[in-house]
Amino acid sequence: MTEQSNRLSTFHGGLKLDGHKTMSLTSPIGKAVIPAKVIIPLHQHIGDTGELLVKEGDKVLKGQPLTLSSSYVSAPVHASTSGTIVKITDHKIPHPSGLSAPCVIIETDGKDEWTEVSPVEDFRQLDATELRNRIRHAGIVGLGGAAFPTAVKLNPGPDQKIDTVIFNGAECEPYITCDDMLMRERADDVISGIQISLYALNTNNGIIAIENNKPEAIGALNQAIKKSNATNIKVISMPTLYPTGGEKQLIKVITGKEVPGNGLPADIGIIVQNVGTMAAIHQAIHFGKPLISRIVTITGKGIKKPQNLETLIGTPMADLIAQCGGYKDDAEHLVMGGPMMGFTLTTDQLPVIKGCNCLLVETSELQKKSRPTMPCIRCGECVRVCPASLLPQQLYWYASSKNFDKVQDYHLFDCIECGCCAQVCPSQIPLVQYYRFAKTEIWNLERERQKSDHARMRHDFRQARLDKEKQEREERLRKKKEMLAKKQQQENAESGEEDPKKAAIEAALARVKAKKEQAGLTPKNTDNLTAGQQKLIEEADKRRNQSKAE
Repeated sequence: MTEQSNRLSTFHGGLKLDGHKTMSLTSPIGKAVIPAKVIIPLHQHIGDTGELLVKEGDKVLKGQPLTLSSSYVSAPVHASTSGTIVKITDHKIPHPSGLSAPCVIIETDGKDEWTEVSPVEDFRQLDATELRNRIRHAGIVGLGGAAFPTAVKLNPGPDQKIDTVIFNGAECEPYITCDDMLMRERADDVISGIQISLYALNTNNGIIAIENNKPEAIGALNQAIKKSNATNIKVISMPTLYPTGGEKQLIKVITGKEVPGNGLPADIGIIVQNVGTMAAIHQAIHFGKPLISRIVTITGKGIKKPQNLETLIGTPMADLIAQCGGYKDDAEHLVMGGPMMGFTLTTDQLPVIKGCNCLLVETSELQKKSRPTMPCIRCGECVRVCPASLLPQQLYWYASSKNFDKVQDYHLFDCIECGCCAQVCPSQIPLVQYYRFAKTEIWNLERERQKSDHARMRHDFRQARLDKEKQEREERLRKKKEMLAKKQQQENAESGEEDPKKAAIEAALARVKAKKEQAGLTPKNTDNLTAGQQKLIEEADKRRNQSKAE
């Protein structure tokens, strides 16, 4: 049964926003057409880029790995359909920077032919390590937007006992409905993935958290739980409030607990996973399929036929727009994500990536009227709505003045960039942009500091090594001299000969002594001088005395 919201806690701030969700909920999940080419970025997740396994000219099959994870926090990428690799090059990717990144471009053959897969009939026959490895090799990352490798999240370590796993079905941002449609139409897949995750984490307390504006999804999930006889999963309905779907806010609402600053949910025995990620885990374990597609919401008042499409990773966004009828005449902006936390794209010739949950086409009606940014009036509205209980105006002052030490004193990195502060700011200050700028600069400074520290450590290590080698050389030379001297002494003792060095030293000392004795015959010792020598000495003394008198 679904537990009601009166047993829940609340978080500070938040906003009640118009949902605009019905426009993309009028039709079932569609299937995006296979494009002429797919553009697959090698890096689509938090962590390191994998090692490239293919080259230009290779023919690949659907599901074939293109990279191999090069570190623990990483996730491979796979070919999303069959075809030929025509180019491996930098290509523009969906990112706020608008920069390019290495991508594999596949010319599709239309066959959509699968590579060999290894499904698992009963996941309980595998241990947790094997399950995590299969999830890792499937390239599964968090589909809520953060794209953190799921295998890492399912391995909190032996010292952290996980008591509760919260499965995030809140989908609180306006316009986005991909999770809602997933839970309505594929609830069995979601419950199956949840069971696998609970088994891997060795816990029996799974909670699906969902906002109360999704009654169809709630009903479908409860039916799937009943069908699977799952007693370790329950659905909790929550009030609709943005940003309830934020990880820390969701934990606060469901459990009443707060994640410590600079801490992780696992520190208090909780892990949060997205419901879409659970459906991907189900596909990876039960069918052996890697993460090569996801549901994307294509919506907004600037698109002709808003809907949700099951989309191959790497599909050009322009193809999805075209399949949804194209742009309306008043379309102005294309945003990846929602209106609050998404970012504007400069072109639709970009690939869909694992973290792309929505393409929002905005019109001038959705854009704020163009007004100049005014000075902060200290109204305090941003403080009132901040769900992280921060002081946004203080963060703004120090971020705008580039005082990166002080801005961290106000817990900049606890900001989830939800946009509530900017939404209510009467001065139209783009507050979140300042916070993102400050975070980026601090990260860059930290990287430079680490490089500097590394260089200094290398220099100190090299100098210590050189000093040690010098000392070792001097010690070896000293020991060699001592050994040679000892050997010479032994040879002289055996032959009865005097040590030549010792003899030379004694001869030198004798010469010095002789010179000193000869110098002892000074003019004052006149006993042995002749009469002529005495006369010369007396004249010299006389001249010396005259000079002194003058």
